[in-house]
Amino acid sequence: QVQLVESGGGLVQPGGSLRLSCAASGSIVTAYGMGWYRQAPGKQRELVAVFTSGGSTNYANSVKGRFTISRDNAKNTVYLQMNSLKPEDTAVYYCNADILSSKNWVRNGYWGQGTQVTVSS
Repeated sequence: QVQLVESGGGLVQPGGSLRLSCAASGSIVTAYGMGWYRQAPGKQRELVAVFTSGGSTNYANSVKGRFTISRDNAKNTVYLQMNSLKPEDTAVYYCNADILSSKNWVRNGYWGQGTQVTVSS
């Protein structure tokens, strides 16, 4: 089985920073694309940032210049450095990974449990 465990969420003041981490573990052969989504109260889940296995990145327009996605392939871990946080960044942030499993050699997408980020004074 494959599990994604997120950490780093919490309460921060506007203008502050947080660093989210997501570590994939289990029967993993290869982690391809890894990324972050978020879902604000009453809103649809949206893409925040993605880091492909080829090294390219993509960001939502609302976070460009403020957020940076990175990954450590050896640890199957993806990070999201969030700077200059705004109240509208408040949401549950979900890690997502495209993983080839050694259990059945099937490539599937997996989701983390989500971590709450609240930006408020």
